[in-house]
Amino acid sequence: MDQDNTRFDVKLYVYDLSKGMARQLSPALLGKQLDGIWHTAIVIHNEEFFFGGEGISSCPPGGTILGQPNSIVDLGETEVNEDIFMSYLMGLGESTYRGENYKLFEHNCNTFSNEVAQFLTGSKIPSYITDLPSEVLSTPFGQALLPLLNSVAISPSGSGSFNSQR
Repeated sequence: MDQDNTRFDVKLYVYDLSKGMARQLSPALLGKQLDGIWHTAIVIHNEEFFFGGEGISSCPPGGTILGQPNSIVDLGETEVNEDIFMSYLMGLGESTYRGENYKLFEHNCNTFSNEVAQFLTGSKIPSYITDLPSEVLSTPFGQALLPLLNSVAISPSGSGSFNSQR
């Protein structure tokens, strides 16, 4: 069995949406240090996949308006080929990860990346990313901002979409 044809690298692209401002302002605003406001995407089969207010989208790796990621986490390898993966994404895009299901704190790009990482590799994405919403909401300022933040949808435009067209 040829190892090169049956295993595929899985990467997590991590972007700081605040461009460093979270690190500078979070101690004063939240009373605790945040290193960033994280947007994540899964890179597999030479494509970057992410979830936002428009649903599941894709682009070439590093091809969103966010530019190059702040960091790349190697999540391991998978045996899931491109056809199976695309079918899986289509199913997610028609159900759980439709654009209107996006919620900044509860059901976002990081929720998507975590679920897809577990499907592909059996492992979760780093907890410093998935724990960020609860860290923010555990502060009085986070609670005060919750109504406003729940109305925000992040959509770093990609070239492909897996939304159900309804």
